[in-house]
Amino acid sequence: MAFAFPVYLSRRVRPVLGLFALLLVAACGETAPPPPPANIVSVALPLQREVVDWDEFIGRFEAIQDVEIMPRVNGTIEKISFREGVEVSKGQVLFVIDQRTFRNSVAEARAALDESKATVANARTEMERARELLAYEAVSKEEFEQKQATYRSAVAQRSAAQARLDNARLQLSYTTVRSPISGRISDKRVALGDTVIAGQTVLTRVGTVNPIYFSFEGAESFYLKYIRQDQRGERRSSRYAQNPIEIQLADDSGYNWRGRMTFVDSAIDPDSGTIRAHAEVQNPDGFLVPGMFGRARLLGSGTYQAMLVPDEALITDQTRKLLYVVGKDKKVTQRVVEVGPMVEGLRVIRDGLAPTEKVVLDGLAALRPGMEVKAKLTQIKPRSDNTAPVSIPAKAPSPTEATPAE
Repeated sequence: MAFAFPVYLSRRVRPVLGLFALLLVAACGETAPPPPPANIVSVALPLQREVVDWDEFIGRFEAIQDVEIMPRVNGTIEKISFREGVEVSKGQVLFVIDQRTFRNSVAEARAALDESKATVANARTEMERARELLAYEAVSKEEFEQKQATYRSAVAQRSAAQARLDNARLQLSYTTVRSPISGRISDKRVALGDTVIAGQTVLTRVGTVNPIYFSFEGAESFYLKYIRQDQRGERRSSRYAQNPIEIQLADDSGYNWRGRMTFVDSAIDPDSGTIRAHAEVQNPDGFLVPGMFGRARLLGSGTYQAMLVPDEALITDQTRKLLYVVGKDKKVTQRVVEVGPMVEGLRVIRDGLAPTEKVVLDGLAALRPGMEVKAKLTQIKPRSDNTAPVSIPAKAPSPTEATPAE
């Protein structure tokens, strides 16, 4: 048997329930709010270029020939015949050492040679006379042989005297110090009246100026990279090929000097982990001087097809680089990409992006994977104002810059 008990509500509760009921009825009668509008983003196909990578190095210019000039004889400086800091030619007279002692030695040696020649002539006459008398048995055979030996001894003494004269003349020639090469001369290290010692006293230096070397050191990782490229046929090793190099001076805005690689060392320095190399640069007006600083970029790859996008389209996620692309369903998707150097102010994308994919260029902060967007198609254009290298590679073998292939 069921019993029904009346429910009694307080006067305060009844108005609240009535209001709740009215709100519930109103809510059931309204439609759902519309979804937020899709984000408007600019998209573009990646710009395609045939490019060549360049690796950057720091180095200095060096003279191809740098000669430290010393005297070959002892003596006193009698004359200085050059202007300091200017070009000199090969064979030009630079210094003259007091020649009086050496001239006397030449005269003495010449007199000794004349005496030897007279002795030879006399010995020859006596030998020939003995030969004639021997035919008539007027002299013994032993006496003839003695005359013959005397003649041969005189000839030998004449040769020795000639050698002493040649040496004296050579020593005299050493008193005139000439430039062994054509180049630019340094300052004089001695003054008139100074006594110099053969092979010890430095008189001055002469260094060549045209052409000139640009010398630098590269990390072992670069050397390995170049060897691998050579093995794959992508780029000849600079050890055997004159790969191009471009150099920027401290006050240059671009790479205005051109050279060719001519040397790669035979070993890697175990202390620094680097290998020495140099390039030859033409310097017809002598503008470049040894010791001058330069920033160089060396051909770092063969020609390859590259895709370029603006740097601001990239997102950094810890160690990864990401791009947003828009698919046919108008939704954005992330792509993990491998980036390369800058070309014409744009970043090279090496892997992870197809040439036909539309890359999102702006509004990246508001995007999430899978979000639907409204794409506005635009075009990526080169930026010629951002092509210079901005960093110096230390260990990473990736290039710091690239240029369009010619």
